[in-house]
Amino acid sequence: MKKLKIYIETSVISYLDQPERGDQATDSHRLWEKIRAGEFEAFISPVVIMEIDRCHEPKLSYLREQIRLIQCTLLEETDEVIALASRYLETKILREKSIDDCQHIAYSCVYNCDIIVSWNFKHIVNHRTISGVKSVNALMGYREMLIYTPTFLVEGGTEDDT
Repeated sequence: MKKLKIYIETSVISYLDQPERGDQATDSHRLWEKIRAGEFEAFISPVVIMEIDRCHEPKLSYLREQIRLIQCTLLEETDEVIALASRYLETKILREKSIDDCQHIAYSCVYNCDIIVSWNFKHIVNHRTISGVKSVNALMGYREMLIYTPTFLVEGGTEDDT
């Protein structure tokens, strides 16, 4: 069976160092373990690195170490990524101040990931963004992008659950 290609948005990595987030932190760690076990093919972008680099110590070092613990591909910025992110802004899916979030989505689409995994409910994991991305992607010839929280990926049921 083919591994799912997941784009890891910065909030998922950040929650690895936020135990006060309860279940969200726990599910970020559970996802990390699944990635470390090779269950998913993981991708991040330069935007993720830039956002993490804004953190202060000791969080900065901790998050950098967490990225080193998994096998993930750092995607390259391309004109296509920039154009698609700009298109999301032009269609007002998100505001100009949310360019980083548009870029996260664009990277995952251009590089043909299966899922964006995020805890960012304000800008990414919400109906308005998901339906807007679906429309723009259809017009621009990109596949539909699935956008989920880590919980969706770690809560797989088993036959014993029935």
